[in-house]
Amino acid sequence: MPRRIVQLLIGLPLYGAGVALTVEAGLGVDPWTVLAEGLALHTGLGVGWVTNLLGALVLLAWIPLRERPGAGTVLNILVVGTALQLTLDLLPSAESVLARIAMLGGGIALVGLASGLYIGARFGPGPRDGLMTGLNRRLGWPVWQARAAVELTVLALGWLLGGTVGWGTIAFAALIGPAVHVCLRILDTGRREPAAQATIA
Repeated sequence: MPRRIVQLLIGLPLYGAGVALTVEAGLGVDPWTVLAEGLALHTGLGVGWVTNLLGALVLLAWIPLRERPGAGTVLNILVVGTALQLTLDLLPSAESVLARIAMLGGGIALVGLASGLYIGARFGPGPRDGLMTGLNRRLGWPVWQARAAVELTVLALGWLLGGTVGWGTIAFAALIGPAVHVCLRILDTGRREPAAQATIA
């Protein structure tokens, strides 16, 4: 339990910081952040605060899907956007193209690590992840199909509102899956160590 709590409390703010790096890079961000950027442009709120509000709204969509939030779900809504906003307020502007590319790459890597930490802590999925699994359980959609439908819709809406879509968006989509996979293999607290498996067997 102590390890799980530490992973959760480190992973969530790191996730926000990683997203902030991709935002500051200005080369394109993940679909949900594209939507948050678009809404921020029209509301005058910071991207991080909009991210928190979006998380709360998505959580409401769990009700008809009969998904149950965990402690990690609630903390995700409160912490990720806040860390994102605070990091954006502190980050220096990236002037050169190389600095922006490095910022994007570092952001994707940090989001992958952070995802491994907080998902591996097993305190409940993030609000957006729960939406995908809820659609899978209630409507029978494959998870990949539910994710694709939701994220493409969110991406299109965010782009229409003025969010940043670019090759960084494609890079994020291509790299984040493998990054999370590798980090989860190391950080998933539900995985049994080979030695422990041999002892039980």
